[in-house]
Amino acid sequence: MGNCCEVTVAFSIDTIYPWGYTIHVPLWVYKGVVLLIRLLKDDNKRTLLFILLSIVALAVSFFNIANLPINAAWIAIILCGIPIIKGAIWGLVTEFDIKADVLVSIALIASIFIGEIFAAGEVAFIMTIGAYLEERTVAKARAGIEKLVHLTPTTARIVQNGEGAIISAEQIKKGDILRVLAGETIAVDGMITKGQTSVDQSVMTGESLPVDKTEGDEVFSGTVNQFGTFEMVAQKVGEDSSLQRMICLVESADAGKAKIVGIADRWATWIVVIALAAAVGTWFVTHEIIRSVTILVVFCPCALVLATPTAIMAGIGNATKYGILIREGDALERLAKIKRMAFDKTGTITYGKPAVVQVKSCVPNINSESLLAIAASAELRSEHPLGKAIVSYYKEKNGRLPEEPDNFMLIAGRGVLADVDGNKILAGNEALLSEQKTELPAILCQLAEEARADGSTVIYLAANQKAIGLIALSDTLRPDASKTIEKINQTGIETVLITGDAPQAAKYMAQIAGITDLKSNCMPEDKMKAIEEYQNKGEFVCMVGDGINDAPALKTAHVGIAMGGIGSDIAIDAADIALVGDDIKEIPHLLQLSRKTMQTININLTASMILNFIAIFLAIIGILNPVMGALVHNAGSVAVIINSSLLLKWRKLK
Repeated sequence: MGNCCEVTVAFSIDTIYPWGYTIHVPLWVYKGVVLLIRLLKDDNKRTLLFILLSIVALAVSFFNIANLPINAAWIAIILCGIPIIKGAIWGLVTEFDIKADVLVSIALIASIFIGEIFAAGEVAFIMTIGAYLEERTVAKARAGIEKLVHLTPTTARIVQNGEGAIISAEQIKKGDILRVLAGETIAVDGMITKGQTSVDQSVMTGESLPVDKTEGDEVFSGTVNQFGTFEMVAQKVGEDSSLQRMICLVESADAGKAKIVGIADRWATWIVVIALAAAVGTWFVTHEIIRSVTILVVFCPCALVLATPTAIMAGIGNATKYGILIREGDALERLAKIKRMAFDKTGTITYGKPAVVQVKSCVPNINSESLLAIAASAELRSEHPLGKAIVSYYKEKNGRLPEEPDNFMLIAGRGVLADVDGNKILAGNEALLSEQKTELPAILCQLAEEARADGSTVIYLAANQKAIGLIALSDTLRPDASKTIEKINQTGIETVLITGDAPQAAKYMAQIAGITDLKSNCMPEDKMKAIEEYQNKGEFVCMVGDGINDAPALKTAHVGIAMGGIGSDIAIDAADIALVGDDIKEIPHLLQLSRKTMQTININLTASMILNFIAIFLAIIGILNPVMGALVHNAGSVAVIINSSLLLKWRKLK
């Protein structure tokens, strides 16, 4: 070390100077070099640095601020132009890929050749700004999705022999007991076995309010425990967890697959050929090389190949904010063309879980509340979904679990037998009561028929071999389903319900949802054939489903939308789009967004091509020089990218 303002840096290059050497430099120089190295290692920061240096250099060149031995615009050519030329040569040599950067490189070299150094620097500078804006737009569009990756917990607290120990999240196995403290992120999907809390599920559902959770409730990976401490049993770990499934969807989101991008690329190839022919022809007729160079500059199809994928990615980013993950880049393009939307019933327009809708007593000394308490006690130890639904309903109404039965026996395919408060209780179907020699009164049979007419499942209840009432359970319609269907119909798109359910249940749900077209009792191949029939008549169909049985239909439809939370892995893999929070209310926004995205792309392409041809005409007749040509053309490219970025925050007013 020299003095306080210097630092010693030792370099040892054994092959040249075995003894090494020491350099003494000021401290501020050393820190500046370290900072510069850090900037150059980061692609975004390096590009931004090059842009800032280039704009200063171009300003110096344009206003002739300093009497420099060389034109300062060379700095912009070196920093911004060389990467463009390098990329063009690499694509041309390795893949014979004739794209916009080939024409830009030719325009750069031609401008330098005729001495238009400032024009060359300007072309390189504005092209780099356009590419940087595209990267920023794409990054911003994907930021809402990619943040899921960073939410993945790296550790968890496993409970063994009553003691908690920190382990890697990758080591968690199905069945492990985990303890989650307040403020921690839940590592895997599971069920609470001890304690109660509130969980922030916004990452999965978009809901801002925390959800109360207690014993028996499901919790999901990536969600945050807000208040209390609880213990849970791990049920879905690794790639099966909710967050990891969402990350897999994120990684498949790609704007490069859009057909319209492929069209733009093909146009770019032809434009390169036409531009070269026009430049050579103009030079042959006018013998003015400056006009030919200007044609090359303004003919660059930058906006054509730049703004289209940006618009698609901006549309994908917009959808992500509303809990919609678009897996295929061309899904928005295809969605804009659909004429009919097909819905599965269970788990799509309904919750897909049974819920109690009626509690009916047929004896005067037992009211509905008492009947529910008897049924809930009898079903408390049941693992059947209907039994769990009755217990859950009782807990919701009374804020506690029902009393434990004294004895319990499950009869497969029939129901349960239990002793509750000294009474022998039967809870099950008609066959159970028949086998236990319990007669059903006419009034109860009538109530059962009315419940079944509404698509409900009936559980009969008997005490001491005497029928006392029934409980009707049904899949419940999502609260926003009817309004969502109405909004979809308002966009001019027809709706149809395609379900495997019996006609009575399907018709009931279709009526209250507002769907007039109905196909029931459909097997998976029937759903697929129904969609094929519509599409063979020229009606592109969008299918919305959640189950494995929907996968063929989702794949066959012009666009497939899967319920990303409760939907099966197979259904999600078959679909183009996934609804993260299982919320269908944003489907109308998605439809409008697809049309707005295509409108934006068409405006971008049309405006950029009109601007190009006007600039070409002005270049041919000699009005535009290379400097003005570069400014006009590339300013148009920047404008269409900015226009695309407006999609990020777009939402049609209600």
